This record gives sequence, structure tokens and C-alpha cells, in this order.
Amino acid sequence: MDAAMVTAIAALVAGPVAAAAAMYGQRGANRAAREGAAVNGFNSLTDQLQEERAELRSELATLRAELAAEKLEAARLRLLVQQLGGTP
Repeated sequence: MDAAMVTAIAALVAGPVAAAAAMYGQRGANRAAREGAAVNGFNSLTDQLQEERAELRSELATLRAELAAEKLEAARLRLLVQQLGGTP
């Protein structure tokens, strides 16, 4: 075999190997992009849930304060009824 024949055979073998390496590399890049998108989506969802939870805690505190005020008003009215001679 002379040098030209070896070069031609090497070129024939190198082409498919390079194509296979490029395809494998692209698959890896696509997988990494999908995983990155999944992680970003998870982080976004987590942030949204934390914001919603904070809003719900605030709403719960407001409702508890309103309930306490209503109970206090009911107790005041019950006392007023008793003072006027009625039964609650």
C-alpha cells in the first residue's frame, strides 16, 4: 500500500466517524438543553408557589383578625343583652 491509498482509506473511515461524533454531540447538547429547560421550569414553578403561599398566609392573617373582631363584637352584644335583662 502506498501513501495515497492509506490517505484515501483514512478519509473514507474518518468521514463516518466524524458524522457519528457530530450526531452524538448534538444529542448530548439537546439533552442538556432539555434538562436545563426542566430545571428552569421547576425553579419558576417553585417561585410562583412560594409567592402564592406568602399571599395565602397574608390573607389567612387578615381573616383571623376579622374573625377575632367578630367574636369580640358578639361577646359585647351578648353582654349588652344580659345587662338589659335578656338572655342571649
